Amino acid sequence: MKQVAAGVHQLTIQRFVNLYFVETTTPGAWVLVDTGLPGSEKDIIAAADKLFYPGTHPEAIILTHGHMDHSGSARALAEHWKVPVLAHPLELPFLRAEAVYPPADPTVDGGGTLAFVARFFPPQSFQLSDVVQALPTDSEDEVPYLPGWRWLHVPGHAPGQVALFRDEDRTLLGADAFATANHESVPSLLLQIPQISVAGAPFNYNWEKVRESVQKLAALQPLAIGCGHGPVITGSAAAEGLARLAADFPMPAHGRYVQEPARLDAGGVQHLPAAPHDALRDKLRIAAVGLGALVGAALVVKRYQKHQQNEYPLKQSEALKRKRTGEVKRFVL
Repeated sequence: MKQVAAGVHQLTIQRFVNLYFVETTTPGAWVLVDTGLPGSEKDIIAAADKLFYPGTHPEAIILTHGHMDHSGSARALAEHWKVPVLAHPLELPFLRAEAVYPPADPTVDGGGTLAFVARFFPPQSFQLSDVVQALPTDSEDEVPYLPGWRWLHVPGHAPGQVALFRDEDRTLLGADAFATANHESVPSLLLQIPQISVAGAPFNYNWEKVRESVQKLAALQPLAIGCGHGPVITGSAAAEGLARLAADFPMPAHGRYVQEPARLDAGGVQHLPAAPHDALRDKLRIAAVGLGALVGAALVVKRYQKHQQNEYPLKQSEALKRKRTGEVKRFVL
């Protein structure tokens, strides 16, 4: 577990997904920000018990957005701790199984390893209707249960994505508005190499909004940053790195959502641009068919060999019997 700033701790699940324990102004009280992948609840509960005290529970769970690596353990934790889950209203259709997030774009320029594996991601939608509540939007962006913090709407990666900021010491929890490691490189993520970069390229449904969100957060000049993916970055490297990303944002040259974004509203997805041709997907399908044919041929050969093994002893026995009874003639050349 790493400390981001006073009263803010980062827990990394399965080496590349981050969530945060944020203390309130009340001694012993805290809030959980994001919940990691499904099945992470035992590790999170154990970490909370170690950080605070055995049997502790948060005042609430706040989801920066509803993607699987941020909301995956929300239900299990909410039921265990008996606490509410809060998310931006635009995330609620996806967290109440009323809508499905826009499909990932494996063809996006510069998507790297993440783009490749995005081809195999299932549609993302979750059923948290009985535990999730709307984050209040009429309270000057104050974060419930966290005095001194405010939330900022940073869409582009998810429609209701929010970042959390504490003005007092300029601490920023940036969600997936950007990343603090090269999100398109698995080795960089696993090794936690610090690098402020674009986050989740295959899952960004509106690239112009992504750029605007990065610019909005860069204007805060944060001195401590924790994101959904990557290590903690503090000091001048935080503000300077984010400012560089905002000033020279690497807009992809091509991709499903680059020229035309998906359109979403309070009801979910309203329009999706046509999916571009995915040559690699075709190759994978061909390879799968070829592999299936090879496996089938191998099974046929195996069955034939087994049949021959079963038949050979019988034929050999019959030949020996005919030889003994004189039925087998010898020919001399």
